[in-house]
Amino acid sequence: MNVSELYHDAPRSSAGIALFIEAAVRDRRILSDDLLPPVRILAETLQVSPATVAAAYRRLKLRGVVVTDGRRGTRVSVTPPLAHPYAPPVPPGTRDLSSGNPHPALLPDLAAALSAVPDEPILYGHDVHDAQLIQLAREGFDADGIRSDSVAVVGGALDGLERVLRVHLASGDRVGLEDPGWRSVSHLIASLNLIPVPVAIDDDGMLPDALHRALLGGLDALIVTPRAQNPTGAALERERASELTRVMSLRPDLLVIEDDHAGPVAGGAYESVVGEDREKWAVIRSMSKSFGPDLRVALMAGDAATIARVEVRRLLGPGWVSHILQRAVAQIWSDPATPSLLEGAIESYRTRRKALIDALARRSIRARGKTGLNVWIEVREEAAVVAALLARNWAVTAGQEFRMLAPPAIRVTISTLDSSEAEAFAHDLESVSTLRARMPVA
Repeated sequence: MNVSELYHDAPRSSAGIALFIEAAVRDRRILSDDLLPPVRILAETLQVSPATVAAAYRRLKLRGVVVTDGRRGTRVSVTPPLAHPYAPPVPPGTRDLSSGNPHPALLPDLAAALSAVPDEPILYGHDVHDAQLIQLAREGFDADGIRSDSVAVVGGALDGLERVLRVHLASGDRVGLEDPGWRSVSHLIASLNLIPVPVAIDDDGMLPDALHRALLGGLDALIVTPRAQNPTGAALERERASELTRVMSLRPDLLVIEDDHAGPVAGGAYESVVGEDREKWAVIRSMSKSFGPDLRVALMAGDAATIARVEVRRLLGPGWVSHILQRAVAQIWSDPATPSLLEGAIESYRTRRKALIDALARRSIRARGKTGLNVWIEVREEAAVVAALLARNWAVTAGQEFRMLAPPAIRVTISTLDSSEAEAFAHDLESVSTLRARMPVA
């Protein structure tokens, strides 16, 4: 179908054109990774100004529906927030370094935890929280200097993020996001019709100057990952956290959400940017990377009003997180063997990150992975690198799913990658001729 046929019925305003293209992507008339018409061509077809089409494309980019690639044009995102959020299956025989999952062997024995769950049924009217789990959560938050007067249990980090955003924000509100950042958060922001505002980061988290510019441009909320940032592994140091807190003091009314998605196995100390005077805030600590994604449990601390609103809204929906899951997490957390299990996982992930980063450095390839389960490698052509590695039986994730203004890159999950595989992967990546960034080797 040519441009005239496909876009014949499109509205003539920038908002209308954006909605039309979004609907076409959702209905699969325009497919993932399809190239959109050049601005000039579509403007001539619709008999509107190029500025109108350019504005429509900007709207789509902010919503995560499209990505721009310089002279290569504007393409539909590989995983637009309108499509199914899960990646396609990895081909048989391919080493999967794309999943973002923890190592199964480093997770606790769920069967043992579930077998210890008491037999008595939980009925309507029972306290929605497991008392032991809440106590453990409070102790964990207190140890990291996070106020724990108001604590709730939610169904994972993303569930907690959605609930906090819903009780505070309205359509069209602006949310500061790390760039690059977790793709699911970008999809969530788009689904809530919020406007993402990219904030550049380095290995120590958000850049204070970039955050200051974003605040001056207008923000209603800010989402920060204090450690194990996905996809780069960035982690806040105390000095950076203090700088960001000072910058945010200009806006005591700003909603600040900290996403501690990796929790105990992040591999770095917890540094918070929630100051004592913050009016609206939440810290969400997921157990998925430490105890297993299928438990669907995260702990949330926050100001009293935020936690109360989240609790009321949840009671009108799912009601509560299953006490079976809550008790299983409490059982694992309180098990005397768990601290050594977590320390072993932290050390394993640290060793695997270092093995890959060192193997790449020996080949003058720059990579980032200070904490967490992933390593971020900037490249010149994402699609070409991903395809070339897949041909060599390595599955990695294209960076376009995570970035807004940040340069092209690939994400490599290291949770199951051993040192010999790290050398083999680095060798194969070196053979790809489209690498963007290189670092000198001493």
